[in-house]
Amino acid sequence: MEFNIFIDGCLVIGILILACLCLATKSLFTAIVLFVSLGLLIAIAWVRLNAPDLAIAEAAIGAGLTGAFLLATWRRLRVAPANDDANAPKKSGGDNVQNS
Repeated sequence: MEFNIFIDGCLVIGILILACLCLATKSLFTAIVLFVSLGLLIAIAWVRLNAPDLAIAEAAIGAGLTGAFLLATWRRLRVAPANDDANAPKKSGGDNVQNS
């Protein structure tokens, strides 16, 4: 009985620590990895609460699919600033003045 309480306590502490770290980190990639880890830890908590259907949904959707979308978005955001300068309009010193 005491072992079960110890496991549940570790899960609660781990979930709280991962949630705080996910919100407090400055690196976007680190926050995504912590978010996926948090989802997997929550899935384990659902298993401990005898809700395997919710655990499967949390692991598949919460950690897997959402994590993949966040990583894909992070990759696009990381590449976007390099292309931003190429698409910026070039400034000219009044050469574009049209005469009517």
